[in-house]
Amino acid sequence: MGNNMDLGYEMFCYQCEQTANGKGCTKLGVCGKTPEIANLQDLLIYQVKGISCYGKLLIDQGQHVDKQIVSFIENVLFTTLTNVNFDPEVHVNLLKQSQKIKDDLRNQVGEPANPTEHAVYRLPDTKTEMLKDAPIAGIMYDKALDADIRSLRQTIVYGLKGISAYGHQARELGYYSDQVDDFYIIALEAVTDDRLSVEELIRMTMRTGEMAMEVMKKLDEANTETYGNPSPHKVDVTIKKGPFIIVSGHDLKDLEMLLEQTKGKGINIYTHGEMLPSHGYEGLKKYPHLIGNFGGAWQDQQKQFDQIPGCILMTTNCLMRPRDSYKDRIYSTNVVGWEGVKFIPKNEKGEKDFSEIIQQALELGGFPEDQETQEILVGFGHHAVLGCAQQIVNAVKNNEIRHFFLIGGCDGARPGRNYYTEFAKMVPKDCLILTLACGKYRFNKLDFGEVAGLPRLLDIGQCNDVYSAVRIATALADAFETDVNGLPLSLIISWYEQKAVADLLALLSLGVKNIYLGPALPAFLSPNVLQYLCDTFGLRQISNAEDDIKTCLRQNL
Repeated sequence: MGNNMDLGYEMFCYQCEQTANGKGCTKLGVCGKTPEIANLQDLLIYQVKGISCYGKLLIDQGQHVDKQIVSFIENVLFTTLTNVNFDPEVHVNLLKQSQKIKDDLRNQVGEPANPTEHAVYRLPDTKTEMLKDAPIAGIMYDKALDADIRSLRQTIVYGLKGISAYGHQARELGYYSDQVDDFYIIALEAVTDDRLSVEELIRMTMRTGEMAMEVMKKLDEANTETYGNPSPHKVDVTIKKGPFIIVSGHDLKDLEMLLEQTKGKGINIYTHGEMLPSHGYEGLKKYPHLIGNFGGAWQDQQKQFDQIPGCILMTTNCLMRPRDSYKDRIYSTNVVGWEGVKFIPKNEKGEKDFSEIIQQALELGGFPEDQETQEILVGFGHHAVLGCAQQIVNAVKNNEIRHFFLIGGCDGARPGRNYYTEFAKMVPKDCLILTLACGKYRFNKLDFGEVAGLPRLLDIGQCNDVYSAVRIATALADAFETDVNGLPLSLIISWYEQKAVADLLALLSLGVKNIYLGPALPAFLSPNVLQYLCDTFGLRQISNAEDDIKTCLRQNL
């Protein structure tokens, strides 16, 4: 299939940091998605934009769109996020559902006054025909579109994809925000509106950041009200003898259900990747067979899962192509999928039956012997850190703590990410390091010691715990009678996929300035949009650890 630019590309995608040549994947996604998947995903996003054109009419009438439709849109956005779903059949089924939803909404509200092509487009019946239509949904289809308009539209869509991941997690626990649910519709409709100017789309981009903060607040509420506030907890990062299941992703509900169904069965449960912070929640760490954390960040899974005598459960994103050596023992659930990988659905009551993965784990037998224990410390969410707020304030006033560095975000395989390890190692001994998301795996097994009676490395949690970081920073700013930008605080952020885009937009919407971002800046930011962000917020690309640390420490002199 030729692409929208008539250049013979089979696909075009630049939504992640590792996109080919820093410009865009055109033959095969760096993540592993094929042109078939990429084009079906483009068409899915096109369809939810069309659905939103009708949904916006309801919102304009003061009504909320049916929650089942919102959930569908949220799942589509999440399905198309990097490293989530690579199964063509899933995408075709979602596309067929999308047309029915669009037809039903059209029958309910009628046609918009000036319907866009997204609204009136009718999906064909077969995958072959869908793929023939897919170029109209591509990012570069409209060759005459202003580059800044395209850039801002894509930034909004990628922010929505990040929001959808957090919204999905919260909804699994029975929590949602009407404000965020409406915004999915409002923003998706807005990116189809050719009347909106660059300035209006910039405002919509900042609103996307506001909604990212709102959904992270809602997810924090869901997690803490369900499982309690995280508290400091030592986690073993070595392996133990016996059968096991490794749980990866972000979804605490899946972990809880698996822990319940494995009680008393002699199966060790390990977290992996972004599941590591689970050990800080009382409602989860109470299970004695939640025994530790296996491996590191997502990009090492093919090597670390190779030939292991146990099973893996992928609950959300960060799935890579499974090697044949473990493809028969990896399972997915929620919106995650790969063709040929076993999928665990939920029933009408929201329950899941993990008996197959449990039985296979028992049959495989597990690790033959224990390794010597090595522990790391997690559980420093906003509740735990703010409990030490006065101690931290006093330490700053007494010159025991000179500066705070938030070093975190998405990890990735691309060269240049050793920067974050080097940076953490170079942070002066009288400075405190906060970290979150899987970027922490670059340095979280190092011994940083203590400062002012506190661990120098505080693990705040998952990527959505940017909300915790903001709560902490805001409380400290209040204590010092300044704003967040007046604190001796530097944010050193690594990004990979669209949750990181949502996190960045959240920080920018709060007016946070001088963020260091890397390894590479997003390919979807046009030169003018990037310049706007640099001029307005002081956004800058990382350079080298030594020079960046010196610059950070000079900022508050």
